[in-house]
This record gives sequence, C-alpha cells and structure tokens, in this order.
Amino acid sequence: MTDLAVAPAPGLLADDALVERILEHVDRGTTDLSDATWREPVAHYRSEERLRREMDVLRGEPVLFCPSAALASPGSYLARDAAGVPIVAVRGHDGVVRAFRNACRHRGTVIASGEGCSPSLVCPYHGWVYRLDGALRHVPDEHGFPDLDKDARGLVSVAAVEHGGMVFVRQDGAPLDPEMPDGPVPELLGAHQELVGRAESIVASNWKILVEGFLEGYHIKATHPDTFFPFGYDNLTVVETFGRHSRVTFPFRRIEALRAVPRSERDVDRAVTSVYHLFPNVIVARLSHHTTVVVLEPRSTDTTNFVTYQLTNHRPAAGRRADASRDADFVALGAAEDLGIAQGLQRGLASGANETLEFGRFEGAITHFHRQLTELVTSPGAPPRDRT
Repeated sequence: MTDLAVAPAPGLLADDALVERILEHVDRGTTDLSDATWREPVAHYRSEERLRREMDVLRGEPVLFCPSAALASPGSYLARDAAGVPIVAVRGHDGVVRAFRNACRHRGTVIASGEGCSPSLVCPYHGWVYRLDGALRHVPDEHGFPDLDKDARGLVSVAAVEHGGMVFVRQDGAPLDPEMPDGPVPELLGAHQELVGRAESIVASNWKILVEGFLEGYHIKATHPDTFFPFGYDNLTVVETFGRHSRVTFPFRRIEALRAVPRSERDVDRAVTSVYHLFPNVIVARLSHHTTVVVLEPRSTDTTNFVTYQLTNHRPAAGRRADASRDADFVALGAAEDLGIAQGLQRGLASGANETLEFGRFEGAITHFHRQLTELVTSPGAPPRDRT
C-alpha cells in the first residue's frame, strides 16, 4: 500500500469499484464511452484572437504553478512565465508560499530566474532588496529617491495557495480558497514526496494538442507499440469528471491479478496509471514509482513551454529515488513518441485538409476539456461551437 496521501474528489470511483469496472471492460473488450462526440474547429488551434482569450482563462483560473516539494524550505523560490507573465513563487520564513509578479518596482527588471534558495530577493540591475513576503527592504543610495514610499513599492502579489501538495496561483480575479481552489481538487501529492527532477522544453505544438494527448487510450497500440502497449491495453480507459477537471485511468495488464483478491482489499497502486487533468493546462500522472506533474504554458499558437516535475510516490527511503528515476526514464520514451505525434499534428493543421478535428466517444475527457474551455472563452463575436 502506498503512503501517498490521495484524497479522492467527490464522485470519483474508489479503488474496489474502479478495479471492478476495468475488469468488466477487459472481459467484454469494451471501454468507457462518452454520451456525445465533439468537433473542434481547426481555427481554434491557429487563431491569435482565440489564443488571447485562452490566455485570459489561464490567468483567471487557479492553475497549478509547481508541486510544494519544489519549494521545500524557507527561502526556496521558483521563477518562470505563467500564461505569458513572469511569476516567482517563494516560501517565506514563516513557511507560507507566496507568489509575485516577477518585476522590480524600480525599473521593472525580472528579479529572479530559475530556482534557488535565498533569504531575500535582490534585483540584479540596481540591487533593490525585497523580503520573502514581497516588502521592499533596502534601496541602495535611498537619498536619491526622496519621494519613495517603500511601503507602497513592494513586489506585486498574485493569489497563491497550497493544497494537496500543490501550489496554485491565480493571476487575475478573486483570492483563492485554501481548502478547495476552483472546486473539488483532490489531494494528489503527499507531504513526504521528494522532487527528483524538473525540466522545461519548447515544443512546436499548440498547448491544447498536448493536453489532448494525455486524455485518451485510443492511440496506445498505434503510437506506443514497443513502450506502453506491451504493459497495458489499447483503447481501454475509465473516464471520470469532477468540476472542470477529469481523471483518466489506464490499467496495466497486471491488474488481472486482482481477480483473486477480495473486492474490499483491492488497491490500484502499481496496477494503473492515473492521469488527472486539472483544468485548464495541468496534468498530474501517477505511475508505479513516481508522479509526473506537467504544466503546459502556451507561448504562441504553435509553441508551448512543456514544464515537468518528477516526484517519488513514497516517503524517502533507500532505493526509492532510483526506482522513481527508472520509472520516469521509461515514461520519457513514450512521452517522446507522444511529442512527435503532437508536432506532426500541428504541422498537419496547416494542410487545409480539415476544418474541424473529430473526437469520438472513446475520447470523452477531451470533449469535457473543450466544452469547459469553450464555455469560458465564448463571448459575442467568438467562433461558434460545432458539436454533435
């Protein structure tokens, strides 16, 4: 049994019911089906205006910025662009995580880059110093700014909250509820998980194409014949939604060993990959020995910053980092195949062959994603939805 603390969202299946549904699908050769199909206009992947509206959504929704483990100790900071805006998150000396617009209040220079640990944030241009709570602490040669109100020139904060081992940030809109940001978000990451890797790369694909690739199993055999398919099933998933979010469960073939286990004792740990889509642009995928967090940050209509964090699934112990690293290395092989497909799909959009992309009943989590996003970006003059 894992010691990863996962509190399921209301409405998600418990392990025993989830195993039962999967085994029924295995026996019948079936999978979960959505009630409807969806047609998404190709223009929504190529339109600058559509992207501007989507960026407004990303700034107005509570979005996972990083795992709490990436800010493990007081003074830890992490800086990157989120929805096109430079943001820095820091853990204060009081243990509280805060987030700020990453710009000095003197001349606007980005004050933090990458990640690190520091007792304060210092602008690299003129040396203005900010406390970890954002307050302006020191201005070199302050007499040159006789009218400066230091209390009013601290870093500009954005709403931030920790929930379930994750740091959420909302750039625009109301403060975040520390108990339940934007509805029933499960506690997906445990307090004892250890960060084992972080990376960023620019992918030549629209961010929505990358989200879609995580949310269906219809492609497993064709895309991953030598990586994922030998260990799992083609086109067999359980799809559940909660609020704007979803969970897609991909079973391993070894789940059939649970037939011999009493239903009340069935545990899906190491028998499935659980992929949570935290709307709009975050994926949390828990596998056998590690959890990967993916944040998909749009840069343009056809490029995305692919931000990943890898964490252990268990309390730190001898060999567990190595197990998590091996797990992550294997997943990286399949991820490379997915990225190749995503970039090919992006190129194909320019062919003019399609006016819409077709999502079938096997792809219900993608339909849910597009329905939620369309609802938020729709306004007078927006392109009409095409739904069947």
